[in-house]
Amino acid sequence: MRLKPGEDSFKCDFCQTVVFPEKNEEGVRVLGEPAGVACPVCNAPLVKAALAKVPIVYCTKCSGMLIPMPAFETLVDELEPAEGTALVEPSAESMDLRRKIGCPGCSRPMDAHFYAGPGHIVIDSCEDCSLIWLDHGKLMRLVLARKLDEA
Repeated sequence: MRLKPGEDSFKCDFCQTVVFPEKNEEGVRVLGEPAGVACPVCNAPLVKAALAKVPIVYCTKCSGMLIPMPAFETLVDELEPAEGTALVEPSAESMDLRRKIGCPGCSRPMDAHFYAGPGHIVIDSCEDCSLIWLDHGKLMRLVLARKLDEA
């Protein structure tokens, strides 16, 4: 089995069977291939994953995710919270605007700032690499806040 380029599935070269890994509680399909970078929060190796068919990089230890900036707003717009989605309370550290984590792309400190939309969520971003880091649960908090704001 090998990862299909640009997809969220694996394909067997022999029988052509396509396998989709199960989604986790946030809808992430962990594809398991090493991404070649470490988590900026817990230093675990990050792996390739997909969310709504958008390639992301994911930490299987702390459940943080690295999302390309061009795909971020699309993800927030397209994702629907699953029935009975439980909100993960952000840790005090992940809400600290003074927190400095290193960008997995360039190792420079990421900028911690409030997301411009609803939800009062602090996100970390690297303008140079066009990447956004979200701690566990923050993406679903943004999705739920946006849905509530639209209602």
